[in-house]
Amino acid sequence: MVAVVPAAGRGLRLGADTAKALVPLRGVTLLRRCVDGLLDSGVVDLVVVVAPAELVETARAELPPEVVVVPGGLERSDSVRAGLDEAARRAPGAEHVLVHDAARALTPAALVGDVVAALRAGAVAVVPALPVTDTIKAVDAAGVVTGTPERASLRAVQTPQGFTVEVLRAAHAGALAATDDAALVERAGSTVHTVPGHPLAFKITTATDLALAAVLLEGLA
Repeated sequence: MVAVVPAAGRGLRLGADTAKALVPLRGVTLLRRCVDGLLDSGVVDLVVVVAPAELVETARAELPPEVVVVPGGLERSDSVRAGLDEAARRAPGAEHVLVHDAARALTPAALVGDVVAALRAGAVAVVPALPVTDTIKAVDAAGVVTGTPERASLRAVQTPQGFTVEVLRAAHAGALAATDDAALVERAGSTVHTVPGHPLAFKITTATDLALAAVLLEGLA
């Protein structure tokens, strides 16, 4: 089981002066916490981190020696492809791959196990998902509401997202950019299954998210 961690984002919305993945959360970087969660799950054999080219060595110094770090691309999709290429070199027989956002640093190891279990049960694509609690509005370019989707059928999707290597490679074969790998797989015609997500797997994007994560960690200690 291979895990690819795209970690080349600049973190502008977080207000950081370094890559978002290298921002500390109670003394430990988001990247290290993310990778530790994958390794602690006991179901991941290889972790490939994709970092900004100029920060590859910095990222390596943050991580256990068995974790592979390679430079990423301009877009997230470029980074995922770079991670898949390295994973193919390191573990050519791997049949499954997880793609996990470094910014979801508090993701429980048990959630990783749930995604892997669904893959091993035969799913070709699996995402953790939570029911949406807010009412969602569709709006046009002018900000005018054009519709209200039925909330019961909506889900907020998290990571790690799991795929067969064949399905994810095929989805990334084109030049399309996407912030969600499952969306590419959907467009390619494959069925995406869900497993229950977890509130702690939220994405740390803003300074408020970072502060919330620090409070949650203190409560978990």
